[in-house]
Amino acid sequence: MTKPTGLDRVTRRHFMARAAGVAAAAIVAGPAFAQTTIEAIISSPQRGAWDDQFDAQSSRSVAQTATRHPIASADTIGFVERAIFDYQNLVARGGWPFVPATKKLRMGVSEPEVQLLRQRLIASGDLDRAAGLSNEFDSYVDGAVKKFQARHGLPPDGVLGSYSYQALNVSADVRLGQLETNLVRLRSMSGFLGDRYVMVNIPAAQIEAVENGSVVLRHTAIVGKIDRQTPILNSKIHEIILNPYWTSPRSIIEKDIVPLMRKDPTYLARNNIRLFDGQGNEVAPEMVDWNAEKAPELMFRQDPGKGNAMSSTKINFHNPHAVYMHDTPQQGVFNQLMRFESSGCVRVQNVRDLNTWLLRDTPGWDRQTMEATIASRENTVITLTEPVPVYFTYFTAWASEDGVVQFRDDVYQRDGVDELALR
Repeated sequence: MTKPTGLDRVTRRHFMARAAGVAAAAIVAGPAFAQTTIEAIISSPQRGAWDDQFDAQSSRSVAQTATRHPIASADTIGFVERAIFDYQNLVARGGWPFVPATKKLRMGVSEPEVQLLRQRLIASGDLDRAAGLSNEFDSYVDGAVKKFQARHGLPPDGVLGSYSYQALNVSADVRLGQLETNLVRLRSMSGFLGDRYVMVNIPAAQIEAVENGSVVLRHTAIVGKIDRQTPILNSKIHEIILNPYWTSPRSIIEKDIVPLMRKDPTYLARNNIRLFDGQGNEVAPEMVDWNAEKAPELMFRQDPGKGNAMSSTKINFHNPHAVYMHDTPQQGVFNQLMRFESSGCVRVQNVRDLNTWLLRDTPGWDRQTMEATIASRENTVITLTEPVPVYFTYFTAWASEDGVVQFRDDVYQRDGVDELALR
């Protein structure tokens, strides 16, 4: 905690020590005087920076951004229309102030910039106006910053770093335009999507499993890089493969595997990747000229197993882009802030939960059976009794029934505003 400066301020420790001392003296003086003195201490303006009343609410501020309401629903259209009206009024009033990114602000500091931060958070509805405009980064501001971070897809740690400053300083009129752009996208999906469906929101790198109009599962995802984008598509999940073989796309062969083989000729063998010609005959890696200008016209196939690029699961649906959803042996990637690392396919955190939900109506495939099959490392293809619709979408702004407005970076630069592009 940074110690406040100035003779007119006291640290929490000094304040509490003074309060205890005064209270003790007051008790000696008599009950009536004690009650009056303690009430005076509680109502002291110097206590404002350490108001414990909001401490518990600070930890709950992130939960305020959560909802079971699906993004791609007809109701969301109404929520976004209401948000647009609010932002139009906000823009008409001058928007919100710019907060200079000069210091890493966090709980406990006392700086003039915090007053600007309070104004900014009040304008966007993250901080209650009653919290005031002091220079103190107290528990009220901490909770408001965490709420702001959560609804912008940032780690809700309450610390203002570079990503939080960038999100804070996108102007209100640009955010209004972002809402208007996404209202058009939402309206294009306003029809019946299915009693059960899966939606991948690419800019949020997040997956929703929806049933009867409610989100029953949310999964963190890894989606395509800016130069290898995950496509927008509608299809139906018809098949789950446990312990899948992984067949490398041509783009990965050319851009990744061939350069790696030039540096390390043992790469394929170490990763259990075998080569096959057009007749299905296996080709030894040492028979290939890895320095040739063109990559070999061979199939690169990785055997099932723990190190397989898809790990336990491949989720298939017909589409012209040859993309799919899958597990990954690199679970740590889901903890990254920037989860735009794939070559177009979608990696799913906790994919076995999604498998269980998808296979619910397929006889013989409960969670226990699925886990035993994965443990066997035997390649197993399961056809869903009832195919489940899947939608790959692109929403960078939406709103929920309680008025919380969500924004995400325009990772593929489709909103038409440089200020919204991923940095």
